[in-house]
Amino acid sequence: MDQRERDGALPGAVVIDRNVLEWRLDPSSAHRLPMARDYDRRIVVVCNEGYSSSLAADTLQRLGLLRATDLIGGFQAWAAWRQEAG
Repeated sequence: MDQRERDGALPGAVVIDRNVLEWRLDPSSAHRLPMARDYDRRIVVVCNEGYSSSLAADTLQRLGLLRATDLIGGFQAWAAWRQEAG
């Protein structure tokens, strides 16, 4: 069982595997997702605990997606916040 099956998912999230992230979000890529049309789009990368997503957001910024960022603490921090707010 993977983490998304076990823990759930962020509502409205677009799931992109890490190994294809750059070419799926790069507006200049012929294989980009339809939502990745321009370099000014806000992209929030989320991983389980916020470590891999920080590296991925940095990589996206280096591609010119300067508004790319990540969720501090990742999905686990969001889930804890949701539990407290719930």
